[in-house]
Amino acid sequence: MYRILVLSIIICFLSCENTPKKDEKPSDPLGLSKSIRKVIEKPHILTLESANKLIELPIACLQTEYPNKLGQTLGGKEDMGEPSELHPAFFGCFDWHSSVHGHWSLVKLLKSFTDLQKSDQARAILLQNISTKNIAQEVMYFNGKHNKSYERTYGWAWLLKLAEEIHTWDDPMARELEQNLQPLTDIIVQKYIEFLPKLKYPIRVGEHTNTAFGLSFAWDYAQTLNNTQLKELIASKSIEFYANDKECPLNWEPSGYDFLSPCFEEIDLMRRVLSKDKFELWVSDFMPQLKDENFTIEVGEVADRTDGKLVHLDGLNFSRAWVLYGLAAQYKEYEHLFSIGNKHLTHSLPNLVGDSYEGGHWLGSFAIYALKTNTK
Repeated sequence: MYRILVLSIIICFLSCENTPKKDEKPSDPLGLSKSIRKVIEKPHILTLESANKLIELPIACLQTEYPNKLGQTLGGKEDMGEPSELHPAFFGCFDWHSSVHGHWSLVKLLKSFTDLQKSDQARAILLQNISTKNIAQEVMYFNGKHNKSYERTYGWAWLLKLAEEIHTWDDPMARELEQNLQPLTDIIVQKYIEFLPKLKYPIRVGEHTNTAFGLSFAWDYAQTLNNTQLKELIASKSIEFYANDKECPLNWEPSGYDFLSPCFEEIDLMRRVLSKDKFELWVSDFMPQLKDENFTIEVGEVADRTDGKLVHLDGLNFSRAWVLYGLAAQYKEYEHLFSIGNKHLTHSLPNLVGDSYEGGHWLGSFAIYALKTNTK
């Protein structure tokens, strides 16, 4: 079903004007502005045309149960079960966290465009999956003896991002979804509050357990929902972990499986928690080259798109883009970074079209988040 859907998207693209030559990768598969391609000075913007194509990715995988990577700890054979039995809300898209941010993608796109072509289908999926009964089962799983650290902190972060997106959605259905999701949201918030004081050292990797990424999304939730306790804890731990960091070794990046940049994720967090003056002092020590208008960094290159780990590097390009966009939007002196963010997005956006399931089940969310951070 997934491959048939992807094939139909490809056929649609090939029938459009300016069809690329055989074996030539389309330069603008999501219908981004031609002026942006010519002069890369402003950030890429999420358009209705691109949203109608991007929404195909979560719709195609959210109800697809297999293949599936459960990532659970078994206390006994009684803990085994079908993915849809263990996680009736978030069983699709290969793994739990990808399902969560697939649901976030639907909410984000529905919020952004009221006239999406598949709006009714997207709404039906959200209501079916994020039900009171399904979330009760998810809560029971997270309370289980052997999986208390399940999805820490990457999946936790995306769950709070989903909760935040639903909270800020002015739609009657959103209130039902928010109420249904609330018990799981509360558990994740409490898990952060219990876990962070115990974490003595930050995790500085380019994959799921990256501490700065997990704290950034949790900060956004705390800020939006006015959760003072969580916000103050994140600010305190961020300063404890990162305030004295200097000269981040950007030349060490990327590692072969990275979909997050340890250096840039740290910047993304600290620009949130520090005042402008304090951030300026900190980033001047941490990555002074960012202020240079000639600063550049090469994109991540994927050698095999059917390899689930190697394809992470497209995610790296998207996550670098959202960090660069966020910094450039917040502080005018970094506006030259928009072009570098565009370079990374432009490189990996065509790969979403006709991608294998290894990338298609999650990369769309990263692209949407990178595009949605644009404010100009």
